[in-house]
Amino acid sequence: MRPVSVVGIGADGWAGLTDAARTELIAADVVVGSARQLALLPASVAPERVPYPSPLVAGLPGLLDAHAERAVVVLASGDPMFFGVGATLARLLGPERLRVLPHVSSVTLACARLGWPAEGVETVSLVGRPLATLTAALAPGRRVLVLSADAGTPARVAALLTERGYGASRVTVLGDLGAATESRHDGTAAAWPDAEPMPALNIVAVTCADVPDAEPLGWACGLPDDAYESDGQLTKQEVRAVTLAKLAPLPGELLWDVGAGSGSVAIEWLRVHPSCEAVAVERDPVRADRVRHNADALGVPRLRVVTGAAPDALHGLPAPAAVFVGGGVTGAGVVETCWAALAPGGRLVANAVTVESEAVLARWHARLGGDLVRLSVQRASPVGGFTGWRPLMPVTIWTARKEREQ
Repeated sequence: MRPVSVVGIGADGWAGLTDAARTELIAADVVVGSARQLALLPASVAPERVPYPSPLVAGLPGLLDAHAERAVVVLASGDPMFFGVGATLARLLGPERLRVLPHVSSVTLACARLGWPAEGVETVSLVGRPLATLTAALAPGRRVLVLSADAGTPARVAALLTERGYGASRVTVLGDLGAATESRHDGTAAAWPDAEPMPALNIVAVTCADVPDAEPLGWACGLPDDAYESDGQLTKQEVRAVTLAKLAPLPGELLWDVGAGSGSVAIEWLRVHPSCEAVAVERDPVRADRVRHNADALGVPRLRVVTGAAPDALHGLPAPAAVFVGGGVTGAGVVETCWAALAPGGRLVANAVTVESEAVLARWHARLGGDLVRLSVQRASPVGGFTGWRPLMPVTIWTARKEREQ
């Protein structure tokens, strides 16, 4: 199969392309792109024009195989390697099979129009992603650029901001950046005109308001307990912070949260870095639905929730870098299965609150080593007209790391 060229193209079309990009397109046998992108090419560009398959990721391998012996150019919006099809093709084909000719990204153009330093802006893509993905990026004074899925995205963003207490936030919608039809709409989230038509190709700029009714959550592990909906099956804040420290998440790593309860450990693992991944395994269907709700509310809808009992529900899952067993420690085969699934260097952390589960952890500690920590937390609460200390149930935490192969 011949190498594939990926050419970034902006809303300014042919006029905005470099000479190298034009040469690549003219020499191609096949040009693949969206209907909008293909329409930007002049009639003089004669290669066969093929629309993107739908669904895109599933259809690309077959499309490329069908033209394996031809010179193929794939069009991408702006910078192909920034939330673009170039990254998808690199995963499918390998970077050595690609020749990428980028265009200026919509984020760069938006920062130029707004006068925003790009290094101080967070970018969130809602193309093919749930609206709740935006939630984790919201904080007072924060500047966020939202890559829109369609003309309706600005109104949905404004509604989410208002719901989260950021109704006073400044919102700017930049449409058709770089084209002769470029447009700008300004307003606040709470007063956003839902009925006003927006360009299909747009980017939403948000300056989060610093207002009293916004309740931002910190990015450190150990969110307040009331950030979660729970039936009581929740790893408490202080214990959760220590548990996440023991799990030691790194960018790109996958966690299994076994016996997820309310999903708090998996959710906070995902909040550490946007490339982190997690699977929450919960046998109770009602609790599993609650885990999904909590993940959406806290800005990590990418959490995968598996409804089923461990260890059977663990079979077939991708291998984890870390495992947290928050429930089901005493279940037959649970710890064995989790330990076996870990790659060398992986971490297993298990919590126990009962004598029986503590005994299980003590046996595993004797067998595999690691460390045991017992936490006792007391919280101040009213006692008549005074204040006293009310203890939470002590929690024993066992942590073990699988040795790397020599």
